[in-house]
Amino acid sequence: MNRTYPLWEQHCCLPLQSNASVEDLLRYQRPAGSYVSVNVGYSPQTRADSTAIAKSFAWQARVEFPEITPVFTVDGVVEIQESGGIALAFDLEDSNPLEGELANVSYFHDLGVRSMLPTYNYMNAAGCGCLDLADTGLSGYGRDLVAEMNRVGMTVDGSHCSVQTGLDISAITQRAMIYSHSNLRRLWEHPRNITDDQARACAETGGVIGINGVGIFLGVNGPDDDQARLSAMADHIEEAVGLVGIDHVGIGSDFSFDADDFREEIEQNPSSFSEAYTAWGPLQWTPPEDVLTLDEVLRERGFDEPSIEAVYGGNFARVAREVWATDG
Repeated sequence: MNRTYPLWEQHCCLPLQSNASVEDLLRYQRPAGSYVSVNVGYSPQTRADSTAIAKSFAWQARVEFPEITPVFTVDGVVEIQESGGIALAFDLEDSNPLEGELANVSYFHDLGVRSMLPTYNYMNAAGCGCLDLADTGLSGYGRDLVAEMNRVGMTVDGSHCSVQTGLDISAITQRAMIYSHSNLRRLWEHPRNITDDQARACAETGGVIGINGVGIFLGVNGPDDDQARLSAMADHIEEAVGLVGIDHVGIGSDFSFDADDFREEIEQNPSSFSEAYTAWGPLQWTPPEDVLTLDEVLRERGFDEPSIEAVYGGNFARVAREVWATDG
């Protein structure tokens, strides 16, 4: 009989509104339990915006949905998973909500934010993004930001960053970094996907690459291509394991519960995106119900049980235990 393992979903998106419901996260329920990191802000959000979103999501989880529990420690994650529940933490998909103040790293950490991207697609005060034509990497502020995240116990995430910014993070971080939701450029040429050098440098920090299920980053974006997208996720997982080893690959599906809102955002806020987001038609995602079957797909491809457990959640849990543990 096949075993089931707790899922560690390193990045997904609810509507970025304080009145949005967290109920859709129940789609991640499984007998072995789950951890879900939910985005609470990126480049358009202010400190106040992201604060309101994080507080609302946490309040709903505590009061309205007992199956979902906000967590602040890895031991807390394990406890919730062992009960079959969903452990909830947050991430910031850009450093803009910090409003330039390093002290806000600790502020958001106290709200349950456990990982953050310095940049989202384009240059900001911290460094360059993956859609910038010129790539100067991390700025001086960005380097200070990485150091402060290391100190506080917040994981540095290179997704959406430029190649050089990602390499700079891996060179200076004193703790494991991650690419929470980034696929491999060697399989599909897209500026949002990471190079072999980025992947190897991340692994050298002890970090993990979370494979996502976004159609345009997999090269499978047809509206009826659900199973092909799942298979493509497995392709990227296999390729990543071959490139950096089984200990450095995980899942960060980047599923958008606000899919219609996000497509509208691309149309109304094109400065945050590019033709690389629109050239293959409306974005398609791999839903939680399919992500929860990835263990079966990997098993069919010959992955043994310890390898499935590592990819499904063990690797990201290891990084969290290292990074979150701090006297700050």
